[in-house]
Amino acid sequence: MNLNPTVIAIPVYFLLIGIELIVHRIKATKSYRLNDAITNINCGVTSQVTGAFLRVFSIGLYTLFYDHYRLTTITENVFTWLIAFILYDFFYYWAHRMSHQVNLFWGGHSVHHQSEEYNLSVALRQSSTQIIWTSIFYIPMALIGINPLVLISVSGFNLLYQFWIHTESIDKLPKWFEAVFNTPSHHRVHHARNPKYIDKNHAGTFIIWDRMFGTFREEEERPTYGITKNLDSWNPVWANFAHYADMVKDIRQMPKFSDKVKYLFQKPGWLPESMGGYRAPYDVDKTTYRKYDLRAVWAMNAYVFGQYLLLLVGTALFLFGMERFDENLIEKSAMAMLIIISTVSFGALFENRRWAISLEISRLMLIPISLSYFIMDLSPDIWFISGALLYIFGSLFWLLKVRAVPSAKID
Repeated sequence: MNLNPTVIAIPVYFLLIGIELIVHRIKATKSYRLNDAITNINCGVTSQVTGAFLRVFSIGLYTLFYDHYRLTTITENVFTWLIAFILYDFFYYWAHRMSHQVNLFWGGHSVHHQSEEYNLSVALRQSSTQIIWTSIFYIPMALIGINPLVLISVSGFNLLYQFWIHTESIDKLPKWFEAVFNTPSHHRVHHARNPKYIDKNHAGTFIIWDRMFGTFREEEERPTYGITKNLDSWNPVWANFAHYADMVKDIRQMPKFSDKVKYLFQKPGWLPESMGGYRAPYDVDKTTYRKYDLRAVWAMNAYVFGQYLLLLVGTALFLFGMERFDENLIEKSAMAMLIIISTVSFGALFENRRWAISLEISRLMLIPISLSYFIMDLSPDIWFISGALLYIFGSLFWLLKVRAVPSAKID
């Protein structure tokens, strides 16, 4: 079984999201939209699925330094774990801060900031590529002899802590707590696109790092959430590559090779003077600002939601049963690809893309075929065949009866 604390806590995540959703409905608080919330969770799904491959790289790098270059070995006990947790949070602060300061790194981290809402589902909106850029920041922990298993543990619990701070349901907390720990109020500032709030409050668990290193900002007026160039898409794969695509476009226009290299490591928004210089963030006009939203008919929302619940069950089984798939890379890759294709299909249905129906029909055919091959060794019984046919034709009947109705034009 997968013992990653983040994976184990998945049922708790959804329970708390459900509670927040009910509370907001009772209070008539509009902080959830189905398309936005599902896209947030889809990004988390793709992050966990791709992490099954990329985490080998990050943990492998850490283990390499631990095995061959550590200066000492720290005995594992409760005190060690507490020290490791604090150290991890310190290095997390710098990894997080640099993810906002370095254009290349921002390409990975920007996914987490793309939602224009702020609720617990946003906590699950994680990047699939950020781990590539941030893994190196934790190497000092390997050099001083902190076991890789301890690193995995404290990193998981650090991420668990950050889940509850993604909410507007909690106002400011007692001053002593706000002085030491990261809180919903502090983290709302971090997710804001208001110029006064940008690149502030990078802490994971302890806000003291921001206070020490000059990046702390108190929450004043209600933030406007999102990034300075909105994603305008419900596609979780595009969410992971949109900033990199923009970077490629900018780099192609730069005549100097030195500027191309400099651009990778400068602050997001940087351009050489010949191209107009730094593009500073700007305040949005709240009287004219409209969030990206494409409204589908109720039946399409219900269809996607029903299919999505099945996908979450399948993803959970995949993550919890990772040891079985680790024995066969082809199986693991195929199942991961099917999950990612599903998330793309749901986003396309929300956006009413011309190719959405074709992709969804292909996905519906692939699911029973994949399950028959990978789980039943191509020997399905009559119950499986009957259930598969009922699933396919029932879904097709529902799908072909409805069409998304966009509120904005989609190319």
